[in-house]
Amino acid sequence: MKEEQVPRGPPDLEPLKTKAPYNSASDKTMSQADVKAHTNPFLDFITDNPTVFHAVNAVSKRLKDQGFTGLSARDAWSQKLKKGGKYYVERNGSSIIAFTIGSDYKAGNGAAVIAAHIDALTTKVKPIPTKATKAGYVQLGIAPYAGALNKTWWDRDLGIGGKILVRDGKTGKIEPRLVKLDWPIARIPTLAPHFGAPASNPNPNPETQMVPIIGLDNSDLLGQTTPSDDVFPLGGPNSFTSTQPPRLVRALASKLDITDYSTIVNWELEVFDTQPAQLGGLDHEFIFAPRIDDKLCSYAAIEALIASTNKSHDNNSSINIVGCFDDEEIGSLLRQGARSNFLPSTIERIVAAFADGSSNTNMADLVSQTFAKGFMISADVSHAVNPNYLDVYLENHAPRLNVGVAVQADPNGHTTTNSVSTAFLQRVADKCGSVLQVFQIRNDSRSGGTVGPMLSSAMGMRAIDAGLPQLSMHSIRATVGDRDPGLGVKLFKGFFDFFEEVDGEF
Repeated sequence: MKEEQVPRGPPDLEPLKTKAPYNSASDKTMSQADVKAHTNPFLDFITDNPTVFHAVNAVSKRLKDQGFTGLSARDAWSQKLKKGGKYYVERNGSSIIAFTIGSDYKAGNGAAVIAAHIDALTTKVKPIPTKATKAGYVQLGIAPYAGALNKTWWDRDLGIGGKILVRDGKTGKIEPRLVKLDWPIARIPTLAPHFGAPASNPNPNPETQMVPIIGLDNSDLLGQTTPSDDVFPLGGPNSFTSTQPPRLVRALASKLDITDYSTIVNWELEVFDTQPAQLGGLDHEFIFAPRIDDKLCSYAAIEALIASTNKSHDNNSSINIVGCFDDEEIGSLLRQGARSNFLPSTIERIVAAFADGSSNTNMADLVSQTFAKGFMISADVSHAVNPNYLDVYLENHAPRLNVGVAVQADPNGHTTTNSVSTAFLQRVADKCGSVLQVFQIRNDSRSGGTVGPMLSSAMGMRAIDAGLPQLSMHSIRATVGDRDPGLGVKLFKGFFDFFEEVDGEF
């Protein structure tokens, strides 16, 4: 959607979008204007990248534009990595790790790590989503990803997009291509309250009562014949597209200028909220948006890494790393998840590239030193206080919007936070002028989980859970403050800038 069609904010915000903040080589702090400069770019990031594949692709392009070099996990890195270099590597097109290497780095030195997740609650198109037309409605088979397809998904304008695998007709190579039909395609209709008990059912069946409608077909009622391309499968018999809804195949193929449907080998599609992220509130102090959890902390961490790679990094002897992982909402167990070897193996390969290569070099020892000297922020959104439910929050542990990142504590090991890691991050906040809040859930409520415990336990790295607070977590649309994206960048940039200095105090 064109920018002028999206009511995002007051005119005084617009010039800040093109401002290049904190260009000074010696500037390790961010002004209020610098913080606000991230508001509209974050809105664009959310609106323009509705699937996890689009989000990771956008991050890759952003990093490349800022001078980072893309790496392939299939290649050897030993001759590619240089001191002072900036790099990134993807996995599955849905996870990405970016890192910078200090000009004074030596193998075995520490690493400043921010780990976030870039997936969000969504619904995914089933492998064979074609459904029989019912009462003139064409419907699409979808499945919830994590806690999606809840009551907030009713009567929403939903689009379809994701990754399509296409075989090149000349080379025979199969390449991924991204696609999005970002106008309202699908809708899950509610039942009017006039129908009584069925309409007020608090637990509708997600398989039979939450199936989106994507079109109309009254040919049975009107005595019309079915179009020939619905009878003779698109792409030919036994092709992938022959198992898919013909109208959906044609719409997606048209978007990518594909005329030979047989070249579509497979796809992974999501159904998403098409309403753009936008500013709200009397003074535009809110951000109302889909997919905030946890593209918010992913955005802030990547921008912080970019902002930190100025001249001040020339005297750095450590590694700065940001990992944005897929599959956090479903347990992180897949190869692109945080529980995989993606982050530890990336760190191991960096260390190996700078080891001296002599027979006396013990790689396991150098990697263990890096883990022991490192520190990780597990950056996932936290719960902001809801004024209508103050009684469910623990006193003095209720974060507010537009104040700052909240440290997340849990006595039962659902987070990595402890006294040392809290004191460490507080020193970072003091140095960069950030405010830390704190969240802990009441004893009579259930705490959620993050990527922190699985990563810190696998590597033995000191760690803390800290993220920006949001209202309406796991709703199809949530709320944060307009300054929150920039406040996240400010603290995370401070973490990279002051890591070695603060680490020297402990």
